[in-house]
Amino acid sequence: MALRLISFALFLFVAAAGAAAAQTSDNPALAVKWRDALRQKPEWYAGAEALRVADNLLLYQREVGGWPKNIDMAAPLSEKERAELLKLKTETGKESSATIDNGATFTQLEYLARVHTAQKQERHREAFLKGLDYLLAAQYENGGWPQYYPLRKGYYSLITYNDNAMVGVLELLRDVARREPEYAFVDEARRLKSEKAVERGVECILKTQVKVEGRLTAWGAQHDVTTFAPAPARKFEPVSLASRESVAVTRFLMGVERPDARVVESIESAVAWFKATQLSGIRWVEREDKSVPGGIERTIVKDPQAPPLWARFYEIGTNRPVFEGRDGVVRYDVMEIEAERRNGYGWYTEEPNRLLNKDYTAWQKRLKKQSTEQSK
Repeated sequence: MALRLISFALFLFVAAAGAAAAQTSDNPALAVKWRDALRQKPEWYAGAEALRVADNLLLYQREVGGWPKNIDMAAPLSEKERAELLKLKTETGKESSATIDNGATFTQLEYLARVHTAQKQERHREAFLKGLDYLLAAQYENGGWPQYYPLRKGYYSLITYNDNAMVGVLELLRDVARREPEYAFVDEARRLKSEKAVERGVECILKTQVKVEGRLTAWGAQHDVTTFAPAPARKFEPVSLASRESVAVTRFLMGVERPDARVVESIESAVAWFKATQLSGIRWVEREDKSVPGGIERTIVKDPQAPPLWARFYEIGTNRPVFEGRDGVVRYDVMEIEAERRNGYGWYTEEPNRLLNKDYTAWQKRLKKQSTEQSK
């Protein structure tokens, strides 16, 4: 009976969503893309298009509370598509696709919070709280998050910094804990749980920072749940220090309002590591080449005027850039791996530049100001 009532309630909102989406469906060019859904002006979230996308998210949400990844959830849906998604919600086995990978779940929650704050629709509040409960339940006791929950065997269950998954969750929970305006509707009990979850998350970050010869460095893309050591994922993602993910982790720590000595040491050590591992005089460029898969060839070119660049992965202990193809063999030259992996993965990044030249400077000023205030 309960399942029938839930299905009926979903049917009612699906029907309403279908009517609201009719104008957009008649002209799909007016529809926002999911990748742009969080980039709109504040007033946009009070409108009909924002409402249509929010109702789409309710259809894609798994019963466990999370969302799957790599779907344009803002795309207009036909009546048939909505009915099929509604049917999927009542089938068993779909929970296993709920994830925080590739921005899934925490971005949907941020979006629902904006629309609920603007439009005060109860169904969006309920979906948000269900998703928030999912994130809180997915956290390990040690403070980390797996890539998928319910847990999957393999690297999916590792503590996952890869593609900024865990940091994305922590940033959302921190906004909830701090009573940011868009999350003012969250009840006090969940707010406190979010606050505790962030505290445990910071502890996990500090425990997973890799130490080499007594010195803290950076973080791996994923870490073992028990030992906290860096761990491999797919064959082309080796045990290593991950520069792009470490930028996000460091930036998150810089957002700690009153950092203790351990957090300060962690940040300073990571910044020192970024300075020590920057690459000069080269660019990572792409050229059109129809002879390779995807039609794009990426390669390294020498350029004395190039800004600093960082490899995606560094060998622990030597800080040498490392690269792996699908054969799982570590190489030290990106041009030695097969074209498919070389051209289809982000082997280099410039992201540490902003961290070093803007974020770190601002953090130092804030820290100095806090120290001055405390000494008065």
